Amino acid sequence: MEFYWSECVKYLDFFSALLYRSGTSVNQLSSEYGVSEVTIYKWIKLHSPIEGTNELTAAEVTAIQKENLRLKQEVEILKKAMTIFAQK
Repeated sequence: MEFYWSECVKYLDFFSALLYRSGTSVNQLSSEYGVSEVTIYKWIKLHSPIEGTNELTAAEVTAIQKENLRLKQEVEILKKAMTIFAQK
């Protein structure tokens, strides 16, 4: 099994945000994980709900935007396919 650092970081940032919400200080998390405080604050911001939304986080908004772009591209491909098949 191969080791993927990007996968570890994805889970580490999520769990560090959860740990922070549990009351652990950023300084303590920084010492425990060997990660800078700035990075932990960035992770907390990324995984904390955005004010004025129904509990959406910045990470979720980014994922929704990527999915929306992918779907728009699929629609454009299907439109082109329809015109090709309509000509036959």
